[in-house]
Amino acid sequence: MPVVASVVSFVVAFIAIRVLLSRFGHLALDRPNERSLHEKPIPRTAGIAVLLGGALSLAFGAAELWAAFSLAGVLAAVSIADDMRGLPAWSRLLAHALAASALVWYVLSPMDLVPMAVLIVAVVWITNLFNFMDGSDGLAGGMALIGFGAFGAAAWLAGERGVAAGCLALAGASAAFLLHNFHPARIFLGDVGAVPLGFLAAGLGLIGWRDDLWPLSFVALVFALFIGDATVTLVRRLLRRERVWQAHRDHYYQRMVRMGLGHRRTAWLAYAAMLVCAAAALAGRVQPPAVQAGIFAGVTVLLAAFAIWVDLRWARFQRAGPKPA
Repeated sequence: MPVVASVVSFVVAFIAIRVLLSRFGHLALDRPNERSLHEKPIPRTAGIAVLLGGALSLAFGAAELWAAFSLAGVLAAVSIADDMRGLPAWSRLLAHALAASALVWYVLSPMDLVPMAVLIVAVVWITNLFNFMDGSDGLAGGMALIGFGAFGAAAWLAGERGVAAGCLALAGASAAFLLHNFHPARIFLGDVGAVPLGFLAAGLGLIGWRDDLWPLSFVALVFALFIGDATVTLVRRLLRRERVWQAHRDHYYQRMVRMGLGHRRTAWLAYAAMLVCAAAALAGRVQPPAVQAGIFAGVTVLLAAFAIWVDLRWARFQRAGPKPA
């Protein structure tokens, strides 16, 4: 059933994206500005198709995931309302916090309040960072494909077919999106897709942890590239006393595109890093804690080295003066 769910989700998402492009693409366009990496208006509705494809898994053995998908649908509706009417940032963040609280309580209750609060904050952060990282062709789609694919593989290996079906369906739908989003992108996820996908990454990660399918470190490793980039960038901006709620182009992936690597090479390098993280997470999933800690430390060092390489190239790029990406 998980494989069937993945295939059906791919087909449905692919068809839905074609319909969105041909009939509704003009209704929600991402128009370029000084902080964008694209140069012409692009439809930003593909998230609807990806969520539809993922939700089909509920009919293929993943009914236990109804709460996670339902709350993701609520966040998608909030994002659509924001696109149409422009909601204030505090109201969007409140919706994220309420959805995260409901999911953590539903999945993990009864639980002590302090660890529950920490996990709620973590879910809100992952929900938002996925949106922050959706700014270069193919990047978020590749992370969704590889990330949820790793979740699905781990759940399959653990014998949990329901969770595997949900995760592989999301991976299949993300693959269909990636065919339309790899450079030059014809459609974007938009907030309607990026926010719910981040929420599902955190939510399904918690469900797998509760069911002993993987440790929490597994979730952090699988999505380590996104978590690392978004977190380091946020800390840097806080230290510079910048308005962190405003859009910017300081993420590592944005700098890679701007300094000449372009969308394609940036995506391929990111995919390689994502695959390393996913493989390391799968290899360490059932290992003793000491081995898991060693794997986590090793991946952290590799990503830190990658970040330093980007920092050095960015410094040289700035000294030489900006050039078209």
